[in-house]
Amino acid sequence: MSRPSSAGAGKSCGKQQHVPSPAVPAAVLPGSGGASPPPPPPPPPPPPPQQHQHHELTSLFECPVCFDYVLPPIRQCQAGHLVCNQCRDKLSLCPTCRGSLTPSIRNLAMEKVASAVLFPCKYATTGCSLTLHHTEKPAHEDICEYRPYSCPCPGATCKWQGSLEAVMSHLMHAHKSITTLQGEDIVFLATDINLPGAVDWVMMQSCFGHHFMLVLEKQEKYEGHQQFFAIVLLIGTRKQAENFAYRLELNGNRRRLTWEATPHSIHDGVSAAIRNSDCLVFDTAIAHLFADNGNLGINVTISTCCP
Repeated sequence: MSRPSSAGAGKSCGKQQHVPSPAVPAAVLPGSGGASPPPPPPPPPPPPPQQHQHHELTSLFECPVCFDYVLPPIRQCQAGHLVCNQCRDKLSLCPTCRGSLTPSIRNLAMEKVASAVLFPCKYATTGCSLTLHHTEKPAHEDICEYRPYSCPCPGATCKWQGSLEAVMSHLMHAHKSITTLQGEDIVFLATDINLPGAVDWVMMQSCFGHHFMLVLEKQEKYEGHQQFFAIVLLIGTRKQAENFAYRLELNGNRRRLTWEATPHSIHDGVSAAIRNSDCLVFDTAIAHLFADNGNLGINVTISTCCP
């Protein structure tokens, strides 16, 4: 059950008072007998020669299948055409000339060129402006803030991806069973914690103008040893998550277990946090100390961090 929260104060809905603006001379239209219109603005300057040449150079590495860049190790068909390694593994013929892709031929010259070129992030079209050496590109793209967001619900059944702005709409329409509680201090009630096997409990918390996802997972991280993992995720970016802190508390029978941390962004998900035990972790024996008839209440408090 959530603690009662006060409703936000409503804004005044009175009529706006119209304040007349000072007189402004009307614009003179062409052909009306007034002064000639100003000349059109000059066209934007062309890109610097170096930028144009760099774009032409990186375009030589574009994969004809996925249009991402072909990065070392670079392999070519017998006619010299390139295709990225991810697409090549799915093909038997060159997509450009339909020639055989076997035997595998390394293009050492293009690999040397690639080592001297900075490649745009694959999410440049959605806003990322970084250019990177090919050895840095894959690692950056795994954590790029501009990559699409996946559905944050635990489990692998939902394959949805989209923008950050669309995440809450997706959750409300595709995962209607998730309850949302208002306020920075609530109780997350996980029912039937004695259910066998791996189980997930999910709840949303709305406060400070943001939405937080509360996740409790029961799984066997180590064979034969079931554990509970509780974590809070922000429906937002990693930078936004740094502005908040969360506190999880199990309290009952004169016992108390607490965990305080910065929430993870949904970009990071829960898997890495569970793998690194970067969350509230307790086993079934501890859970039973705090449970009431198989139900476990976790006090969740969200707070803002001082800049």
